[in-house]
Amino acid sequence: MEEVVIAGVGMHEFGRFDDKDYRDLGFVAAKRALEDANMSLNEVQAAFSANVYEISAAGHNVLEKLGVPGIPIINVENACASGASAVRLAYQAIKNKEYDVALVVGFEKSPRGFLPGAGYDRWQEWTGLGANPLYFASSIHEHMVEYGTTREQLAYIASKSHKNAVHNPYAMFRKELSIDEVLNARMVSDPLTLYMLCAPNDGAAAVVICNKKVAKSFTEKPISIAASVLETRRRGDMFVPAVSAPANPPYPTVAERAAQSAYEMASLGPEDIDVAEIQDVDAGSEIIYSERLGFCPIGEGGARAEAGETSIGGRIPLNVNGGILSRGEPVGASSLGQIAEITWQLRGEAGVNQVEGAKVALSHSEGAGGNSCVTILTR
Repeated sequence: MEEVVIAGVGMHEFGRFDDKDYRDLGFVAAKRALEDANMSLNEVQAAFSANVYEISAAGHNVLEKLGVPGIPIINVENACASGASAVRLAYQAIKNKEYDVALVVGFEKSPRGFLPGAGYDRWQEWTGLGANPLYFASSIHEHMVEYGTTREQLAYIASKSHKNAVHNPYAMFRKELSIDEVLNARMVSDPLTLYMLCAPNDGAAAVVICNKKVAKSFTEKPISIAASVLETRRRGDMFVPAVSAPANPPYPTVAERAAQSAYEMASLGPEDIDVAEIQDVDAGSEIIYSERLGFCPIGEGGARAEAGETSIGGRIPLNVNGGILSRGEPVGASSLGQIAEITWQLRGEAGVNQVEGAKVALSHSEGAGGNSCVTILTR
Protein backbone atom coordinates (compact mmCIF):
# COMPACT_ATOMS: atom_id res chain seq x y z
CA MET A 1 0.00 0.00 0.00
CA GLU A 2 1.02 3.59 -0.60
CA GLU A 3 2.82 5.88 1.87
CA VAL A 4 0.51 8.82 2.56
CA VAL A 5 1.69 12.34 3.33
CA ILE A 6 0.45 15.83 4.01
CA ALA A 7 1.62 18.04 1.16
CA GLY A 8 -0.01 21.28 2.28
CA VAL A 9 -2.06 22.88 5.05
CA GLY A 10 -4.02 26.10 5.33
CA MET A 11 -6.22 27.89 7.82
CA HIS A 12 -8.61 30.78 7.93
CA GLU A 13 -8.26 32.65 11.20
CA PHE A 14 -10.54 31.44 14.02
CA GLY A 15 -12.84 34.04 15.60
CA ARG A 16 -16.11 35.80 14.81
CA PHE A 17 -16.58 37.00 11.24
CA ASP A 18 -20.08 38.38 10.85
CA ASP A 19 -19.27 39.67 7.36
CA LYS A 20 -18.41 36.18 6.04
CA ASP A 21 -20.38 32.98 5.55
CA TYR A 22 -19.04 29.43 5.70
CA ARG A 23 -18.29 29.44 1.97
CA ASP A 24 -15.86 32.33 2.41
CA LEU A 25 -14.10 30.68 5.33
CA GLY A 26 -13.74 27.28 3.66
CA PHE A 27 -12.60 28.86 0.39
CA VAL A 28 -9.74 30.73 2.09
CA ALA A 29 -8.50 27.69 4.00
CA ALA A 30 -8.64 25.40 0.96
CA LYS A 31 -6.90 27.97 -1.26
CA ARG A 32 -4.13 28.42 1.29
CA ALA A 33 -3.63 24.66 1.62
CA LEU A 34 -3.33 24.23 -2.16
CA GLU A 35 -0.89 27.12 -2.37
CA ASP A 36 1.13 25.62 0.48
CA ALA A 37 1.30 22.33 -1.48
CA ASN A 38 2.26 24.15 -4.70
CA MET A 39 -0.74 22.51 -6.36
CA SER A 40 -3.64 23.69 -8.44
CA LEU A 41 -7.17 22.43 -7.96
CA ASN A 42 -6.78 20.39 -11.14
CA GLU A 43 -4.45 17.99 -9.30
CA VAL A 44 -7.14 17.14 -6.72
CA GLN A 45 -9.04 13.92 -7.47
CA ALA A 46 -11.45 13.87 -4.51
CA ALA A 47 -12.55 16.16 -1.68
CA PHE A 48 -13.71 15.46 1.86
CA SER A 49 -15.60 18.21 3.66
CA ALA A 50 -16.22 18.44 7.43
CA ASN A 51 -18.85 20.57 9.15
CA VAL A 52 -21.55 20.18 11.77
CA TYR A 53 -24.01 23.09 11.84
CA GLU A 54 -24.22 24.16 8.19
CA ILE A 55 -26.76 23.08 5.57
CA SER A 56 -26.80 19.71 3.84
CA ALA A 57 -23.96 19.17 1.33
CA ALA A 58 -22.26 22.40 2.46
CA GLY A 59 -18.94 21.10 1.18
CA HIS A 60 -20.27 21.20 -2.35
CA ASN A 61 -20.96 24.92 -1.93
CA VAL A 62 -17.49 25.65 -0.57
CA LEU A 63 -15.77 23.76 -3.36
CA GLU A 64 -18.05 25.30 -5.98
CA LYS A 65 -16.68 28.68 -4.87
CA LEU A 66 -13.19 27.27 -5.31
CA GLY A 67 -14.05 26.06 -8.83
CA VAL A 68 -13.93 22.32 -8.16
CA PRO A 69 -13.60 20.37 -11.46
CA GLY A 70 -16.36 17.76 -11.08
CA ILE A 71 -14.65 15.45 -8.60
CA PRO A 72 -16.28 13.30 -5.89
CA ILE A 73 -17.13 15.31 -2.76
CA ILE A 74 -17.93 13.57 0.52
CA ASN A 75 -19.46 15.49 3.44
CA VAL A 76 -18.50 14.27 6.93
CA GLU A 77 -20.12 15.01 10.30
CA ASN A 78 -18.65 13.52 13.47
CA ALA A 79 -19.05 16.44 15.91
CA CYS A 80 -15.70 17.83 17.15
CA ALA A 81 -13.90 14.91 15.48
CA SER A 82 -15.36 15.73 12.04
CA GLY A 83 -12.18 17.13 10.49
CA ALA A 84 -9.93 14.30 11.66
CA SER A 85 -12.59 11.78 10.57
CA ALA A 86 -12.47 13.31 7.08
CA VAL A 87 -8.67 13.06 7.12
CA ARG A 88 -9.00 9.37 7.93
CA LEU A 89 -11.28 8.83 4.93
CA ALA A 90 -8.82 10.60 2.63
CA TYR A 91 -5.91 8.67 4.16
CA GLN A 92 -7.64 5.34 3.57
CA ALA A 93 -8.59 6.23 -0.01
CA ILE A 94 -5.02 7.13 -0.91
CA LYS A 95 -3.53 4.24 1.05
CA ASN A 96 -5.70 1.88 -0.99
CA LYS A 97 -4.72 3.57 -4.28
CA GLU A 98 -8.18 4.89 -5.06
CA TYR A 99 -6.79 8.43 -5.46
CA ASP A 100 -3.37 10.08 -5.51
CA VAL A 101 -4.41 13.52 -4.23
CA ALA A 102 -7.29 14.53 -1.95
CA LEU A 103 -8.33 17.82 -0.41
CA VAL A 104 -9.81 17.85 3.10
CA VAL A 105 -11.52 21.04 4.27
CA GLY A 106 -13.39 21.77 7.49
CA PHE A 107 -15.36 24.92 8.30
CA GLU A 108 -17.98 26.24 10.67
CA LYS A 109 -20.04 29.27 11.64
CA SER A 110 -20.73 28.07 15.18
CA PRO A 111 -23.81 29.32 17.02
CA ARG A 112 -23.11 31.51 20.04
CA GLY A 113 -23.42 30.07 23.52
CA PHE A 114 -23.53 26.40 24.46
CA LEU A 115 -23.64 24.20 21.38
CA PRO A 116 -27.03 22.58 20.69
CA GLY A 117 -27.61 19.01 19.54
CA ALA A 118 -24.40 17.65 21.01
CA GLY A 119 -25.39 14.00 20.81
CA TYR A 120 -27.53 13.80 23.93
CA ASP A 121 -30.71 11.78 24.39
CA ARG A 122 -33.95 13.71 24.76
CA TRP A 123 -34.22 12.92 28.47
CA GLN A 124 -30.84 14.56 29.00
CA GLU A 125 -31.97 17.68 27.16
CA TRP A 126 -35.32 17.80 28.99
CA THR A 127 -33.74 17.46 32.44
CA GLY A 128 -31.09 20.12 31.87
CA LEU A 129 -28.31 17.58 31.50
CA GLY A 130 -27.59 18.42 27.87
CA ALA A 131 -24.94 21.13 28.32
CA ASN A 132 -21.30 20.17 27.81
CA PRO A 133 -19.79 22.39 30.53
CA LEU A 134 -21.75 20.40 33.09
CA TYR A 135 -20.01 17.16 32.09
CA PHE A 136 -16.63 18.78 31.68
CA ALA A 137 -16.97 20.17 35.20
CA SER A 138 -18.22 16.86 36.63
CA SER A 139 -15.31 15.00 35.06
CA ILE A 140 -12.57 17.21 36.44
CA HIS A 141 -14.34 17.50 39.80
CA GLU A 142 -14.22 13.70 40.07
CA HIS A 143 -10.54 13.86 39.16
CA MET A 144 -9.94 16.45 41.88
CA VAL A 145 -11.62 14.29 44.51
CA GLU A 146 -9.88 11.10 43.40
CA TYR A 147 -6.36 12.42 42.81
CA GLY A 148 -6.02 15.81 44.48
CA THR A 149 -5.97 17.86 41.28
CA THR A 150 -6.35 21.55 42.17
CA ARG A 151 -8.06 24.66 40.78
CA GLU A 152 -4.61 26.24 40.58
CA GLN A 153 -3.49 23.47 38.23
CA LEU A 154 -6.52 24.12 36.02
CA ALA A 155 -5.70 27.83 36.03
CA TYR A 156 -2.07 27.09 35.17
CA ILE A 157 -3.14 25.19 32.05
CA ALA A 158 -5.49 27.98 30.93
CA SER A 159 -2.79 30.60 31.56
CA LYS A 160 -0.23 28.51 29.63
CA SER A 161 -2.56 28.23 26.65
CA HIS A 162 -3.33 31.94 26.52
CA LYS A 163 0.35 32.80 26.84
CA ASN A 164 1.16 30.53 23.88
CA ALA A 165 -1.66 31.98 21.78
CA VAL A 166 -0.19 35.50 21.90
CA HIS A 167 2.05 34.47 19.00
CA ASN A 168 -0.57 32.50 17.03
CA PRO A 169 -2.14 34.62 14.28
CA TYR A 170 -4.97 32.09 13.86
CA ALA A 171 -6.14 32.17 17.49
CA MET A 172 -9.27 34.05 18.58
CA PHE A 173 -7.86 35.01 21.98
CA ARG A 174 -4.31 36.37 21.91
CA LYS A 175 -4.08 38.06 25.29
CA GLU A 176 -1.89 36.67 28.06
CA LEU A 177 -3.78 35.86 31.28
CA SER A 178 -2.31 35.35 34.75
CA ILE A 179 -3.26 32.44 36.97
CA ASP A 180 -5.08 34.85 39.28
CA GLU A 181 -7.07 36.31 36.38
CA VAL A 182 -8.16 32.81 35.39
CA LEU A 183 -9.09 31.87 38.96
CA ASN A 184 -11.01 35.08 39.59
CA ALA A 185 -12.98 35.04 36.32
CA ARG A 186 -16.73 34.41 36.33
CA MET A 187 -17.65 30.89 37.39
CA VAL A 188 -19.44 28.98 34.61
CA SER A 189 -19.67 25.43 35.97
CA ASP A 190 -17.77 24.78 39.18
CA PRO A 191 -14.77 24.39 39.18
CA LEU A 192 -14.45 25.80 35.65
CA THR A 193 -14.27 29.57 35.28
CA LEU A 194 -14.83 31.46 32.05
CA TYR A 195 -11.19 31.33 30.95
CA MET A 196 -10.97 27.58 31.60
CA LEU A 197 -13.47 26.95 28.77
CA CYS A 198 -13.16 27.34 25.01
CA ALA A 199 -15.53 29.41 22.90
CA PRO A 200 -17.40 28.03 19.87
CA ASN A 201 -16.57 30.34 16.97
CA ASP A 202 -16.05 30.68 13.19
CA GLY A 203 -13.15 29.37 11.17
CA ALA A 204 -11.82 26.90 8.63
CA ALA A 205 -8.81 24.69 8.01
CA ALA A 206 -7.71 22.46 5.15
CA VAL A 207 -5.17 19.76 4.36
CA VAL A 208 -3.88 18.39 1.05
CA ILE A 209 -3.21 14.66 1.42
CA CYS A 210 -1.49 12.60 -1.23
CA ASN A 211 0.64 9.69 -2.30
CA LYS A 212 4.26 10.40 -1.28
CA LYS A 213 5.57 9.75 -4.79
CA VAL A 214 3.18 12.35 -6.20
CA ALA A 215 3.95 14.81 -3.41
CA LYS A 216 7.63 14.86 -4.33
CA SER A 217 6.70 16.51 -7.64
CA PHE A 218 5.22 19.48 -5.80
CA THR A 219 6.80 19.96 -2.38
CA GLU A 220 10.13 19.41 -0.64
CA LYS A 221 8.52 19.23 2.81
CA PRO A 222 5.95 16.39 2.89
CA ILE A 223 4.93 15.19 6.35
CA SER A 224 4.13 11.48 6.67
CA ILE A 225 0.88 10.25 8.20
CA ALA A 226 2.06 7.40 10.41
CA ALA A 227 -1.39 6.72 11.85
CA SER A 228 -4.96 7.90 11.35
CA VAL A 229 -7.48 6.31 13.70
CA LEU A 230 -11.15 6.73 14.59
CA GLU A 231 -12.72 4.86 17.51
CA THR A 232 -16.31 5.20 18.74
CA ARG A 233 -18.24 4.32 21.88
CA ARG A 234 -19.41 0.78 22.45
CA ARG A 235 -22.94 -0.39 21.70
CA GLY A 236 -25.35 0.25 24.56
CA ASP A 237 -23.19 2.86 26.31
CA MET A 238 -25.10 5.94 27.46
CA PHE A 239 -23.46 8.93 25.81
CA VAL A 240 -21.86 11.58 27.88
CA PRO A 241 -18.62 13.28 26.83
CA ALA A 242 -15.85 10.71 27.05
CA VAL A 243 -13.95 12.65 29.69
CA SER A 244 -16.75 11.92 32.16
CA ALA A 245 -16.33 8.15 31.94
CA PRO A 246 -15.38 6.58 35.28
CA ALA A 247 -11.78 7.11 36.34
CA ASN A 248 -11.17 3.35 36.44
CA PRO A 249 -13.64 1.81 33.97
CA PRO A 250 -13.82 -1.94 33.42
CA TYR A 251 -12.69 -1.37 29.84
CA PRO A 252 -10.56 1.32 28.11
CA THR A 253 -12.20 4.65 27.30
CA VAL A 254 -12.68 5.58 23.66
CA ALA A 255 -9.66 7.93 23.83
CA GLU A 256 -7.47 5.17 25.24
CA ARG A 257 -8.57 2.77 22.51
CA ALA A 258 -7.90 5.36 19.79
CA ALA A 259 -4.45 6.12 21.19
CA GLN A 260 -3.52 2.46 21.49
CA SER A 261 -4.66 1.75 17.92
CA ALA A 262 -2.69 4.74 16.62
CA TYR A 263 0.48 3.78 18.49
CA GLU A 264 0.25 0.25 17.11
CA MET A 265 -0.36 1.51 13.56
CA ALA A 266 2.63 3.86 13.76
CA SER A 267 4.85 1.35 15.63
CA LEU A 268 5.45 4.07 18.21
CA GLY A 269 4.54 4.76 21.81
CA PRO A 270 3.58 7.85 23.82
CA GLU A 271 7.23 8.23 24.84
CA ASP A 272 8.10 8.87 21.17
CA ILE A 273 5.80 11.90 20.78
CA ASP A 274 7.64 15.24 20.71
CA VAL A 275 4.63 17.58 20.63
CA ALA A 276 0.86 17.10 20.70
CA GLU A 277 -2.40 18.96 20.12
CA ILE A 278 -5.04 17.35 22.32
CA GLN A 279 -8.72 18.11 22.92
CA ASP A 280 -8.74 20.96 25.44
CA VAL A 281 -12.27 22.31 25.18
CA ASP A 282 -11.73 22.98 28.88
CA ALA A 283 -8.64 23.02 31.07
CA GLY A 284 -9.70 19.80 32.80
CA SER A 285 -9.86 17.94 29.51
CA GLU A 286 -6.18 18.64 28.86
CA ILE A 287 -5.35 17.01 32.19
CA ILE A 288 -7.57 13.98 31.66
CA TYR A 289 -6.59 13.36 28.04
CA SER A 290 -2.88 13.79 28.78
CA GLU A 291 -3.34 10.72 30.99
CA ARG A 292 -5.63 8.76 28.66
CA LEU A 293 -3.18 9.23 25.76
CA GLY A 294 -0.38 7.78 27.86
CA PHE A 295 1.71 10.92 28.38
CA CYS A 296 1.65 10.47 32.16
CA PRO A 297 0.14 8.07 34.71
CA ILE A 298 -3.55 8.36 35.58
CA GLY A 299 -4.03 11.00 38.27
CA GLU A 300 -0.79 12.90 37.63
CA GLY A 301 -1.80 15.15 34.73
CA GLY A 302 -2.45 18.26 36.79
CA ALA A 303 0.70 18.07 38.88
CA ARG A 304 2.90 17.36 35.87
CA ALA A 305 1.44 20.27 33.93
CA GLU A 306 2.05 22.60 36.87
CA ALA A 307 5.64 21.33 37.03
CA GLY A 308 6.15 22.48 33.43
CA GLU A 309 6.24 19.07 31.73
CA THR A 310 3.58 20.05 29.17
CA SER A 311 4.98 23.53 28.44
CA ILE A 312 7.37 24.44 25.64
CA GLY A 313 10.74 23.08 26.71
CA GLY A 314 9.06 20.45 28.89
CA ARG A 315 9.04 16.69 28.50
CA ILE A 316 5.86 16.55 26.37
CA PRO A 317 4.68 19.99 25.16
CA LEU A 318 0.89 20.10 24.72
CA ASN A 319 -1.22 22.66 22.84
CA VAL A 320 1.81 24.89 22.36
CA ASN A 321 0.01 27.27 19.99
CA GLY A 322 -2.79 27.99 22.44
CA GLY A 323 -4.92 24.93 21.83
CA ILE A 324 -8.69 25.00 21.50
CA LEU A 325 -8.88 27.04 24.71
CA SER A 326 -7.38 30.01 22.87
CA ARG A 327 -8.05 29.30 19.19
CA GLY A 328 -11.72 28.63 19.90
CA GLU A 329 -13.67 25.81 18.32
CA PRO A 330 -15.35 26.11 14.92
CA VAL A 331 -16.52 22.53 15.26
CA GLY A 332 -16.03 21.21 11.73
CA ALA A 333 -12.62 22.89 11.43
CA SER A 334 -11.25 22.30 14.92
CA SER A 335 -9.38 19.01 14.52
CA LEU A 336 -8.07 20.05 11.10
CA GLY A 337 -6.67 23.14 12.80
CA GLN A 338 -4.86 20.83 15.22
CA ILE A 339 -3.39 18.84 12.33
CA ALA A 340 -2.25 22.04 10.60
CA GLU A 341 -0.54 23.18 13.82
CA ILE A 342 1.44 19.95 14.28
CA THR A 343 2.37 19.96 10.57
CA TRP A 344 3.95 23.39 11.03
CA GLN A 345 5.74 22.09 14.14
CA LEU A 346 7.29 19.19 12.22
CA ARG A 347 8.36 21.53 9.42
CA GLY A 348 9.99 23.86 11.93
CA GLU A 349 7.64 26.67 10.92
CA ALA A 350 5.93 27.39 14.26
CA GLY A 351 7.90 30.53 15.02
CA VAL A 352 8.17 31.57 18.67
CA ASN A 353 6.20 28.47 19.74
CA GLN A 354 8.44 26.00 17.91
CA VAL A 355 9.31 22.83 19.81
CA GLU A 356 12.97 22.36 19.02
CA GLY A 357 13.80 19.19 17.10
CA ALA A 358 10.21 17.92 16.84
CA LYS A 359 10.10 14.82 14.64
CA VAL A 360 6.93 13.03 15.80
CA ALA A 361 3.64 14.77 16.58
CA LEU A 362 0.18 13.69 17.66
CA SER A 363 -3.26 15.24 17.23
CA HIS A 364 -6.24 14.09 19.30
CA SER A 365 -9.89 15.14 19.02
CA GLU A 366 -12.98 13.95 20.84
CA GLY A 367 -16.48 14.41 19.43
CA ALA A 368 -20.02 14.24 20.77
CA GLY A 369 -21.61 10.86 20.33
CA GLY A 370 -18.43 9.17 21.48
CA ASN A 371 -15.93 9.71 18.63
CA SER A 372 -12.20 9.84 19.22
CA CYS A 373 -9.61 10.49 16.52
CA VAL A 374 -5.84 10.22 16.91
CA THR A 375 -3.49 11.21 14.09
CA ILE A 376 0.27 10.73 14.29
CA LEU A 377 2.59 12.57 11.92
CA THR A 378 6.33 12.12 11.37
CA ARG A 379 9.09 13.79 9.40
